Amino acid sequence: MDHHGLTIIQDIGWSIVFAGVTAYLARLLKQPLLLGYIVAGAVLGPNIGIGIVKNEESIHLISEIGLLMLLFIIGLEIRLPDLMKLGKELFLLGVIQFVGSVAIGLLVFQLEIFKVGDGPYDTLYLAVATSISSTLIVVKLLQEKFEIKTVAGRITLGILVFQDLWAILFMGVQPNLSDPQPLTILRSFAGVAGLVVLSFSISKFVLTRLFSSASSSPELVLLTAMAWCFSVAGFASFTGLSLEMGALVAGMSIAAFPQGNDVISKVSGIRDFFITLFFVALGMKVPLPSLEMLGLAALLLVFVFVSRIITMVPTAYFTGTGLRAGLLSSLNLSQISEFSLVILTLGAGFAHVSTELQSLVLTAMLLGALTSTYTILFNAQLARMFMKLFATVGFREKGEKDRGDEEEGDHRDIVLLGCYRIAQGLLERLEREEPELVKRILVVDYNPSLRASLEQRGYKWVYGDLAHPESLHHSGIEEASLVICSISDVFLKGITNRRLLSVLKTLAPHAQHIMTCDDPHEAEELKADGAVHVVVPGWIAGHDLYEQVKPLV
Repeated sequence: MDHHGLTIIQDIGWSIVFAGVTAYLARLLKQPLLLGYIVAGAVLGPNIGIGIVKNEESIHLISEIGLLMLLFIIGLEIRLPDLMKLGKELFLLGVIQFVGSVAIGLLVFQLEIFKVGDGPYDTLYLAVATSISSTLIVVKLLQEKFEIKTVAGRITLGILVFQDLWAILFMGVQPNLSDPQPLTILRSFAGVAGLVVLSFSISKFVLTRLFSSASSSPELVLLTAMAWCFSVAGFASFTGLSLEMGALVAGMSIAAFPQGNDVISKVSGIRDFFITLFFVALGMKVPLPSLEMLGLAALLLVFVFVSRIITMVPTAYFTGTGLRAGLLSSLNLSQISEFSLVILTLGAGFAHVSTELQSLVLTAMLLGALTSTYTILFNAQLARMFMKLFATVGFREKGEKDRGDEEEGDHRDIVLLGCYRIAQGLLERLEREEPELVKRILVVDYNPSLRASLEQRGYKWVYGDLAHPESLHHSGIEEASLVICSISDVFLKGITNRRLLSVLKTLAPHAQHIMTCDDPHEAEELKADGAVHVVVPGWIAGHDLYEQVKPLV
């Protein structure tokens, strides 16, 4: 092996070793692993680190391989059939959020303070880069909080998918931005469309059969997926598109068909390896930041947050998705995407943007990775604070009403707080076995999308934030005879069952209270505090499982 090849292997080895160390440190500090990878690159690189990796060609090669694999994996996560099921409300949010953010960015970034480099398209790239959010960071943090399947979680994920599609469209026109003639742009879109149609057709009629025959061999599935990725990337390059666009389309064409989930499970290991390499390589390019650069990066994050609020909250409110859901989604998406770095990397290759702009966006992305940890962790509390501010100017949740607005003669004395898994099962059972109770039940929940369905079935729905006593007061629970909370502390936001019980005893002193918790010892404490019954889901599931297992053994 020649000296050059040995150097590349050594550089990759150092990258993995340092990434492992910094990833452990990031985990101990409860920070995203992504941040650890970039720090590893900064330590290894020649700009602000110890300079173990100095070879520019090594850095470029590591980055290029990682970038191709990152885009292939992003493509595997984009399922076009699922996108078609998201509904018109989410479609409007996905369009207005991106287009609105880019439009606001094009105006704001004309200010002299944002002129950090001399790239001919710096303003456009900065507007696009700040309009898309980090899928890696958001999904990881929402999964840790068990919020993926909440209303705000589904909206957040849907918008992330739309942002990826917008980024794909922008990547399609990047090669021709230097000559932005309508015919040239249309030719770019036609090329992307042709690549998509061809890739999806081959995937449907050829790859599906190949993956089916290879399903018993994980190695063969992985090899087939990698071969497909590099084949489509090579074909895209041959037709004048970028290698990266080809890798992205290759992933999308697999994800659209049944074998997509199987391929994702097989490539997850190699995915993490190359994602690590990509972000380590990015870290190697990080220059020593100045105070001015850090301040400007913080200002960019302020812009990201404000633009999300401006574009998403009114849209969510007027489409009926809900003020709270719009605020939570805005908070969840208040960072800059790793996809933005991909777009800027490609833009630098086309001489569209300056290295100073790349450094600024990278610094802002790193700061966003830090701040997102806390904005998503405390999103419910922050959303509640903003809702109070909006309420002072008459901008309130549409389902929220005062006691005086309630229909006379429609007294509901059984109050169900929250309509999640257990509550939904309870309502279905009641409808079958005690239908006369339906007219006595009031459902207090913050998810407006449930309202039409519940009211059609005979229940009464009102908006209510369980962590906000004033909101519960307005829901009209004072005269209830029975109040049921079927949500455990794992899923409650901003309050616990014990604190909620204390509030309920004040608001509805004559009612009996049924609460929920995960710990049998806590159940006894809740009973001591005044709950007539406490649901422990784990125990109920265990007893039911015993009844199912007993006849089989």
